Amino acid sequence: MLKANKKTLIITSIVTVLPILIGAILWDRLPDVMATHFGVDNEANGFSGKAFAVFGLPLFLLAVHWLGALIIACDPKKQNIGQKLFTLVLWIVPVVSLVVAAIEYPVNLGYQMDVGFYTVLPMGILFIVIGNYLPKARQNYTVGIKIPWTLANEENWNRTHRLAGYLWISGGIIMIIAGMARIISGIWLLPISLAMVLAPCIYSYWLHARRGL
Repeated sequence: MLKANKKTLIITSIVTVLPILIGAILWDRLPDVMATHFGVDNEANGFSGKAFAVFGLPLFLLAVHWLGALIIACDPKKQNIGQKLFTLVLWIVPVVSLVVAAIEYPVNLGYQMDVGFYTVLPMGILFIVIGNYLPKARQNYTVGIKIPWTLANEENWNRTHRLAGYLWISGGIIMIIAGMARIISGIWLLPISLAMVLAPCIYSYWLHARRGL
């Protein structure tokens, strides 16, 4: 699978570490201690040294990117994942890396940014894209809702992922609308995220316990 996607893997790896080049160009203008984590109120609540923020964080994301690709490539049922879904997975970390850089560098250069908006908006788009592909995923051990009941029964897997697809798309739309309206709060953001994860798991167990699937 990695050989068949060698070009995509190389491109996504380059994109993942692209913030290093940007950070190197801006190096003299960046503070020695950089804000690297923010709350929903746009206030910085986590800080790192400049070297880690510029070099360490993208390299860490690159390691996560390659680890994810290798795990999928070793999946005994990798043929069930599909080319489009694997390509989507390969682009998740690079997009995250670019979004982090697009927020991190301007803020540390002194520009005022609505961090919540620029975080929630791409997150909502990502959820919609993933939700669109979830119902198309077949049983495997690395991508999707991998709990005992979905892995034990193909019909359970298919029904659970159809529900998850609707929930993730709906959650993504809500996040985008909230982001555009600048209504961003952890009070509702966390419950929506939990519902997107927990509801399919509960539904999967219900199918197993009540329907024998």
